[in-house]
Formats: sequence, C-alpha cells, structure tokens
Amino acid sequence: MNRSELLAALADRAEVPRKDADAVLSAFAAIVGDVVAKGDEKVTIPGFLSFERTHRAARTARNPQTGDPIQIPSGYAVKVSAGSKLKEAAKG
Repeated sequence: MNRSELLAALADRAEVPRKDADAVLSAFAAIVGDVVAKGDEKVTIPGFLSFERTHRAARTARNPQTGDPIQIPSGYAVKVSAGSKLKEAAKG
C-alpha cells in the first residue's frame, strides 16, 4: 500500500475528505520525526507501534567488493516496534 492508497483508505474509514486525511497523516509524520530527532522520548501508540531513537556504536565492517575492513562511525538509528494488536493481526 502506497501513500495515496493509505490516504484513500483513511478518508473512507474516518469518513472525512481526503485533504483532511492527508493533513493528519502529514502532521503525524512530522511529530514522530521531531520526537525521534530529539531522542529524549519515545512515541507509543498502545497496541500498535512505538518509535524511538537508538544509539549505534562504532564498529568495524568489511567492504563486500574488496574484503578490506572499514570503520563505520557511531550514530543514531530509529527503532520501530510492533505492538500486541499489530502482532496478532500479522498472525492472521
């Protein structure tokens, strides 16, 4: 499902105009991005998803073309965890 399909489904399910569904989805993405960028708290939708920033330590890896070791600097990543209701839905 791509963004336009998601917007159409949201608009139908919530019985709102597609423009409003787009505004809500854009605002949600912006808020999650802001919270993750700060890194001091976690966004949680109980039973569905949680988003948080995690720290990744520096490490040594191998260049797949040459096999030479390369240093990968430390940095940040995003951890997305599925909630219990989403896990149950995935089971079928």
